[in-house]
This record gives sequence, C-alpha cells and structure tokens, in this order.
Amino acid sequence: MTDQPAIELVGIDKKFGAVHANKDINLTVAKGSIHGIIGENGAGKSTLMSIIYGFYQADSGEIRVNGQPITIRDSQAAIAAGIGMVHQHFMLVDNFTVLENVMLGAEGGALLARGVASARAELKRLETEYGLEVNPDALIEQLPVGLQQRVEILKAMYRGAEILILDEPTGVLTPAEADHLFRILGVLRDEGKTVVLITHKLREIMAITDTVSVMRRGEMVATRKTSETTVEELAELMVGRRVLLRVQKGEAKPADVLLSVRNLTVKDNRGVTMVDNVSFDVRAGEIVGIAGVAGNGQSELLEAIAGIRKPASGEILLDGQPIDKADPARLRELGLAHIPEDRHHMGLVLKFEEYENSVLGYHHRPEYSRGPLLDLEAIRKDAMEKIEKYDIRPPNPRLKTANFSGGNQQKIVVAREIERDPKMLIIGQPTRGVDIGAIEFIHRRIIEMRDAGKAILLVSVELDEIRALSDRILVMFAGHMVGEKTPDAGEQTLGLMMAGIAA
Repeated sequence: MTDQPAIELVGIDKKFGAVHANKDINLTVAKGSIHGIIGENGAGKSTLMSIIYGFYQADSGEIRVNGQPITIRDSQAAIAAGIGMVHQHFMLVDNFTVLENVMLGAEGGALLARGVASARAELKRLETEYGLEVNPDALIEQLPVGLQQRVEILKAMYRGAEILILDEPTGVLTPAEADHLFRILGVLRDEGKTVVLITHKLREIMAITDTVSVMRRGEMVATRKTSETTVEELAELMVGRRVLLRVQKGEAKPADVLLSVRNLTVKDNRGVTMVDNVSFDVRAGEIVGIAGVAGNGQSELLEAIAGIRKPASGEILLDGQPIDKADPARLRELGLAHIPEDRHHMGLVLKFEEYENSVLGYHHRPEYSRGPLLDLEAIRKDAMEKIEKYDIRPPNPRLKTANFSGGNQQKIVVAREIERDPKMLIIGQPTRGVDIGAIEFIHRRIIEMRDAGKAILLVSVELDEIRALSDRILVMFAGHMVGEKTPDAGEQTLGLMMAGIAA
C-alpha cells in the first residue's frame, strides 16, 4: 500500500430538509485495501457513497481522490476519477448480452464494430486477470444472479475503476457464490485496486476487510483495523448498546397442523411453472423455514398461500379449511397475516403517511371506524403506539412512508402484521435491508409468536437467519422441495442443496 489514500473525505455534511443524513464525516480509505462501512439503516452509509459516486452533492466538505481535491457532480465525473459502483439492485439490461451491457455508454465512437472488437479483447483480459469469467455473448436474463454481479464488476473495471464501491453485494448470493465474490475482491486488492464494501453482515466484514468504519445516526463513530476488533464490538458501536447476536429460543412445542400445502403447483406471469407439486405442513407453535436462492419459487409459493396468486393445481388448507380460492382480505379474517418479500410493491403505499400504512388492510376494523368514516384520531394513536413499541424512526406518524429508511419501512409492515395477533404468519425476507438492532428486535418478536402457539412460515435468503430461527428447514430448488433438515445442518450442506447438488 502507498501512503497516499485512495479516498479521503473531509468534513462531509449533507441534509435533506430536517434530516441530517451526514454530519461532518471524515474518512480515509487506504489504497489497495478492502474497507468496510457498516451501520444501522438510516445511519447515512448509502448517502455517503452516493456523494462519492456523484448522485448527491455534499452541502459542505471536501472529497480527495489520490490526494487531489475533486468535485464529483455526477456519476460520469466519478467514473472519470476512477470510481466504480456495484449497486444492490443491478443496473443491467436483461435482453442485452454481457458484452453489450459492459459497452453501454462507453461504445468508443461511431464505428461500433471496431468498438465491439476492442471491448471483447479488453473483457477477455479483465476476466483472465481478475477471475471474472463469464460468457460475453450470454444474455443477462439467462445468467444466474452471481454471474450478473460479475458483469457489474466487469462494467466498472472496463471503465477504468481503481476504486470499487459495492453496496450489500451478497444479499442475493448463495454461500458458495459469496465466497467466490470474496476471492475476486481479494484478487482485486492484491492487484492494487481499492474496494469499499457496504454491508450489514458482520461475518463478511470480519472475513474480507482490512479496515472497518462504523456509522451511527449520520456520524462516523469509529474506524478499526479488522484484525483488532470483534463482531461484538462492531455491533455495539453500530447500535450504541450491547446487542444479542444469537437468537435465544427454547425448544419448540409443535401442536396441531395449522397450514397444509398439498401437491401445489404455481405458475408465474409468463406461465412458467415456479412451484412444482410441493407438499408440506406447518404446525402451531413451530417455525418452518424455507431456504433457497432467490428465484427458485419461494416468492410464488408465498404469494399463493397469501391469496395474491392463484395456484394452477393442488390445495392449501388453513386449520383444515381450503383457502386456495380465498383473497387476502378473507385470509386476514381467517387469521393469516403476511409480511411480503417486496415491501415497496406489496407491503406499503409509499405516498401514504406512516399512520395510513400502519393499518393498511385492517382499516375497515371497528376500532378504526366512526360510523361510515375512518376514525383518524384512533388510527394515529394506534400508529404512535406501534412506532414506540417497534422503535420506528423518525417517530412521526404524519411523515410520508417514502421518507423512512428501508429498515424503518420494514418495521412499519412487521408491526402492522404482528400486532394483529394472527394464528398463522407467513414472512418473506423479514430482515431484508434491516440493521442489526432491528434484526434482534424482529427475531425476538417472531420467537415470541411461536412460543404463543402461532404457526410461522419463513422464507429468507439469509441462511444464518433461517438456521437461527427455524425449528425445521425445507430447501427449495427449481420449484421443488429437495429436502428437509434440522437447524443444526451445516451451512455447506444446505448450500449444496440450495444449488441443487445434494439432497
């Protein structure tokens, strides 16, 4: 490593109205290192990275790249300064090839054929040098998620990135794909590139980074050499208090079957079979987890059980009563609550104020009505009670839901569904984009529901979460249930099953 930092932030400050997203941030990222940035949702991590990449401009402060002060007005300026970014949600054109996606916006002049030949040669060099092998002529829509992520990295490297920012890069990867990504990042570092890794997964921070910085409520509160810190210390720095990192739960006491799925087949909007002749039961007083890489039918399975998608065949029984033709409103009346995977499209109306979303789907209940009209005072009082109980920030039921961080939006949905005291809860990605303090809280509430005799079906791409919460684990691959395991099954065993390699 050279003495001159790759990136230096001096006094970076940014406000969005009353929200002080970044408060006088100072940060030094050494050249040729992997530097992790962690923090709770709303801590200001993404805002800070967006300033570095030119999506936002700081209100005050200075950015230095390789020791030189620089103004980054947009992403083009960031790319010109040698900064690349791999976003949490990939920025790829599905019906373009790998090569076309890599070239897009950097075609190299009007003579496209010459540019294509040059790009192909450069892509081959990058693939060989950094272990980023991927077929340049493959369509993006035909590639698994792990390979799509490699394309994003190749795009950045093709544009000459010396500094690579990755935002929550392993959220959609299998354990094996995540390990391969870490090997790639290690090669990039060894070749002198600088990597900035934003993640909420402390295990990843400990495994791959050289240095880690912690943000809390808009401030940079600590920077540590990774080798000189612990998961426990980092968790405490993030949240400002000691955090229980392991889910504490007693033995499950399963009772009668509450949910029964029999020979269920579900198709997606294109008519493709995504759930293929699946059968399983969930009992009162147990948590059944479904492990699998995103896109293997879990979403369609949850949608069918929640009444959002009609099954092609098979049956779903709730407490012995067929529900495969019931709509979500009827299912709520029967005691089935649903925390959807996609909170933005299925869980919330982002233009609504917080209090409106806090009763969405339950707003016709007598306690929220005054004759034919909604009792807004009762709804806002109820919303405030949930805000306090679930530590939703900022504590303002009149704030537009779009203005809450992702983790706090998730807490709005979790509070709404759990506080209805359902007998059956189906949960998709309960802690997606949620910080460690909120994860601890949500996990505790899920365990409390199990212990109160509720039946819980849990889908998560976080294998650690599935193993920590579940009493039984079903593994889903290509629309099939390929096996059942106990929570003490090893990560490698489950990972191989998730990849369809072993049962």
